[in-house]
Amino acid sequence: MGAQRVAERFAELYGTEPEGVWAAPGRVNLIGEHTDYNDGFVMPFALPHQTVAAVSRRTDGVLRLHSADVGDGIAELRLDDLAPQTDREWTAYPAGVVWALREAGHEITGADVHLSSTVPTGAGLSSSAALEVVIALALSDLYGLDLARWKLARLCQRAENVYVGAPTGIMDQTASACCEQGHALFLDTRDLSQQQIPFDLAARGLGLLVVDTQVKHAHSGGEYGKRRAGCEKGAALLGVDALRDIPYDGLDEALARLGDEEEVVRLVRHVVTEDARVERTVALLRAGDPRAIGPVLTEGHASLRDDFRVSCPELDLVVDTALAAGALGARMTGGGFGGSAIVLTEATEAGTLTKAIEEAFAAADFTAPRVFEAVPSAGARRLS
Repeated sequence: MGAQRVAERFAELYGTEPEGVWAAPGRVNLIGEHTDYNDGFVMPFALPHQTVAAVSRRTDGVLRLHSADVGDGIAELRLDDLAPQTDREWTAYPAGVVWALREAGHEITGADVHLSSTVPTGAGLSSSAALEVVIALALSDLYGLDLARWKLARLCQRAENVYVGAPTGIMDQTASACCEQGHALFLDTRDLSQQQIPFDLAARGLGLLVVDTQVKHAHSGGEYGKRRAGCEKGAALLGVDALRDIPYDGLDEALARLGDEEEVVRLVRHVVTEDARVERTVALLRAGDPRAIGPVLTEGHASLRDDFRVSCPELDLVVDTALAAGALGARMTGGGFGGSAIVLTEATEAGTLTKAIEEAFAAADFTAPRVFEAVPSAGARRLS
């Protein structure tokens, strides 16, 4: 899916050449799950899979949208009619970005857009964030807004939270906007400070597999929101602004103070220990010991499965099968309730692990998974 083909299709649809073509990637979160909306730490990296958009400005207050991946015709929306949670189609994501930009005081007068994506939808790889970020970057460039990448990510998060109605944190949009090739992004979601951590597994004879279970999830569903509300309740009961403020060495004391709030106890325990796992992973990578992060990943899966309770049988089967077949570590990635898992492996064992996982899914009568290698890639950028 090259920039030229997307530009050619734009011309076929709209009868004129686009003003430019942009791309924004999906992401894999290496470690740090459900910590972003708790002001905690995350560590995503960008995938080579990306959403590409050919875009031109309009001056008549109209937004026209077309996706090569949906199969519908051109959707036409009036900017003055855009209102939160009135659109339940895919168009809510790009329209929400336009709405958020205008709400922030930026004078957007319309656009023609054609999109094409290789980011799997519903796989926990941030296809929605890639869609939002590519639109935001294109409009920032075309309208001369010169938005800093962290501001762009914030606007995209607002589009998803308010316009779409999905209570997601800031990680996905920041990863798509800010990641660098060959690195994982150590992000403090409280102050948005970023550190690019070298993450070249191939140079160490390692590989990281992504296993898309083909079980679709929906972040705007009620279970995600319930867990976020539970985390906020825990912070309120403990008298802190966010669970980020509970120190790891003070966790036992904090949990004791929660008494018989069993569900809140589980949520708090996951978030505090997960923040610690992110910091351990950063330290190990900086020390040049990527193999040692394997057990940390596996610990994270157990916490997501048992405390946060966002795993599913397919994700557990990936992790259990991979570990039994010799993986260095494995865990679910993304919001949960389906989606994908990641598997850290010796590069020479990637084929063996893939086969073992595929056979386990067949034996369980699950839909065949999609398995591919995750290569840390570049963030959002202009292609032409």
